[in-house]
Amino acid sequence: MYTDKDKNQEKPADQEQEQEGKTVAEGIQSIQELGQIRVPTTDSNLHAMTIVGQIEGHMILPPQNKTTKYEHIIPQLVAIEQNLKIEGLLIILNTVGGDVEAGLAIAEMVASMSKPTVSLVLGGGHSIGVPIAVAAKHSFIAETATMTIHPIRLTGLVIGVPQTYEYLDKMQERVVRFVVNNSSISTERFRDLMFKTGELARDIGTVIVGKEAVNSGLIDEVGGLAPALSKLRSMCRGEA
Repeated sequence: MYTDKDKNQEKPADQEQEQEGKTVAEGIQSIQELGQIRVPTTDSNLHAMTIVGQIEGHMILPPQNKTTKYEHIIPQLVAIEQNLKIEGLLIILNTVGGDVEAGLAIAEMVASMSKPTVSLVLGGGHSIGVPIAVAAKHSFIAETATMTIHPIRLTGLVIGVPQTYEYLDKMQERVVRFVVNNSSISTERFRDLMFKTGELARDIGTVIVGKEAVNSGLIDEVGGLAPALSKLRSMCRGEA
């Protein structure tokens, strides 16, 4: 006979299943809204970080925008640097650019890491995505991926700061210096690409594709996921 006592005995199991369902749902919602924001516990000694959409900085962008939040990326980089189980970092970029200060802060942190780092540009690594791509110790770009190099604009990139000419000029010099110091491109060549006219509609700058980025000295190699991972593994082993 089924009694109230039997019902009470079933409650803990039901509650456990309900809690498990809530945990899974919360995890799915977190991935859908924010992407990966924690360093996972896996058996691999390599960690992959994605930087996609628009790099969000000091101001919150509209919810329909696909964004990478710098307040998520920076703690991840700190955690990866301190995690003894992680030996190398793969950074995958498909970004339209975004906040200059936030992007440059991410690039500076990547460049200052002691662990081997490899970047891979897929789709696009535009605007402030360029410094992030070259910040890794070795960089790859897919054959069909593009990178847009242009001056810092008066609107849309620098957010939450006085946008005076002097400030923009100094910020642009910081970007140029960082890219030149972390790649094989010369200052003259990078500035030529930045201020080229006639290629972008109603604007100045240059779009380079795959092999062009390598030929200019901006990116080290043309390649995809397998070559990038292979290079990172060899760097972790101490090979050139």
